[in-house]
This record gives sequence, structure tokens and C-alpha cells, in this order.
Amino acid sequence: MSPDPSIRRELRAGDLGAIVAHHGRVYGEEYGVDASFEGHVASTIAEAAARGFPGPREAICLVELDGEHVGSLALTDEGNDEAAIRWFVLSPEVRGRGLGRRLLGEMLARTAELGYARVRLETFSELEAAAHLYREHGFELVSAETAPRWGRERITYQRYELELATAPA
Repeated sequence: MSPDPSIRRELRAGDLGAIVAHHGRVYGEEYGVDASFEGHVASTIAEAAARGFPGPREAICLVELDGEHVGSLALTDEGNDEAAIRWFVLSPEVRGRGLGRRLLGEMLARTAELGYARVRLETFSELEAAAHLYREHGFELVSAETAPRWGRERITYQRYELELATAPA
């Protein structure tokens, strides 16, 4: 097993590009998506960056191993007390350590601290371990659409949501 990765919670120049490139490599190798998937990720990052990500109700976790980018997880403010979990991917060499479960748990605790009412995330059905993790944390599948996407004949794109307990008024 490789050494323990480090987690950085502040964004530096070049990090957003590293997230895009990492998604392209990991999902290209593991799921056969083409460069249009990387473009999809890049567009969501560009939208968030244009809004000033990370803002006061947002967060980022960057996972590094020996100084190299090997994972990420972000929380974005989508307005109307809704947050989104985004850009959650870990390289194979840091999987299987409970890191994803820990980071997601920490990020969801942060959403509650920040007063969000709902958290959403988007994924695709082949990411079975991730879906198990999402359901374990209370997310429910709210929509699924199977269609050609990202150079593949069919991918089932999914949206999960988690309603957070809110304090009585």
C-alpha cells in the first residue's frame, strides 16, 4: 500500500485544471468516456470559478500523494439553500482506505453547519461503489436517464438528493 495521502482544503493556482485533467484520465481509463466528458467537468468548474468558487458557503478537498493530485471533492452553493457535491473522484492507489467515506462524511457535516436544506450530486450508474456510499449517507436516487453520452453508446446519468434535517423555526 502506498503512503498516506494528504488532504489540502485550500485552492491554489492550477488546482482546477488538475481536477479536470484527473477526471479525464480516471474516467477515460476506467469507463471509456471520451474528451467530451472532460469538457463537461471543465464547464462545471468554469461556472463555479466564474462565481468565485470557493465562496463562504463552499469547500474543497484536494487529495495529494507524494505531491501529485490523486483526488478531489467539492461542495458548491447552488442557491436556494441547496448545495452540490461535485468533482468527487479518487485515483485507484488511494481507494480502499475509507478516505472517500471520511471525506464525504466531513463534507456533509459541513453542509449542515452551513445551513443547507438539500444536497444534490450527479453521477452515472456504473459507479456502483460511489452509489453505495451515497445511499449509505442518506442520498436518494431522484432521476436517471440512459442515453448516448461522452463517446459511449449508453450511459445512465443519475441525480441523487439528500434532504437535510432543519432546525424548527
